[in-house]
Amino acid sequence: MSSIDGARVPACLRCLIAWSCLLLAMAGARAAEPSVVLVSSELSPAYVELADALVTELERGGVPGSEVRRTTVAELATAESTLPKLYVALGVRAATALAQIGDGVPVLCTLLPRASFERILLETGRKASSHFSAIYLDQPLSRQLELVRLTLPRAKRIGVLWGESSVAQQAALDGAAASRGLRVVSARVGPAEPLFPALRKVLDESDVLLALADPQIYHGGTIQNILMTSIRAGIPMVAFSPAYVRAGALAAVHVTPAQIGQQAGGLARAVLQGRALPSAPLYSREFEVSVNVPVAHALALSLDPVALAARLRLLERAP
Repeated sequence: MSSIDGARVPACLRCLIAWSCLLLAMAGARAAEPSVVLVSSELSPAYVELADALVTELERGGVPGSEVRRTTVAELATAESTLPKLYVALGVRAATALAQIGDGVPVLCTLLPRASFERILLETGRKASSHFSAIYLDQPLSRQLELVRLTLPRAKRIGVLWGESSVAQQAALDGAAASRGLRVVSARVGPAEPLFPALRKVLDESDVLLALADPQIYHGGTIQNILMTSIRAGIPMVAFSPAYVRAGALAAVHVTPAQIGQQAGGLARAVLQGRALPSAPLYSREFEVSVNVPVAHALALSLDPVALAARLRLLERAP
């Protein structure tokens, strides 16, 4: 006999109490095991914004936030051995790290351009599938071309610079442009083809410069000079980032981390319900348009970014 709070308890009841406590402890441990693990390339506001939106979307669907664990690439090697039902990679470094893990857990890659995802596939031997998929950070070519048509309806010649990361899309852009009555004027940029001679050649024959996400061409060290060169040539730029619009591009169509997080949350909820990730990577379902109003006024254009985004959505829903 023993006692609890002064009362004497038979041995069989003590065993029952101990077993119940053990079951409760095990249940608590299972509840603490994550169903979804978010792996960030680093700590940054964009990753936090995406993660918060993903958790909110899961909770909206009845999945408690306690089933989501947040970690970083640096912490991944020391993470617990219990496998989740889904990994979500935030950024290129996280996607690269998770591509090299062969534990059979599906991986959804986010906050990386299509070119980066395809490079990871090539370098790791992975294939896009329901076990390794993505939501691209950049926008579909059709959406970008429609923005050009809406903002600059008289532009018929689309200037494009191709780098190592983006040139794989050249045939697709040529076809998408031709179907809209547009012509692509392009030039390669590489070790033997310097950036600014290629840019000047394209600007001489174009009505608009369409900037596509390619880190070899568009980065912090080049964007101001590219914009200044295009402005001097009288050729507006339609870009892929609101930062470029603030720097002087006419407009851009882009997605926010929160929008990707919401879409990723829906896919994560589907996985937890027993469905598979899409075998083909996706572009963002939602998006925004940014406009540089002074640049638009200088071109005698009146552009409303909200109205432009609404028009793009209508075009994409049209049969």
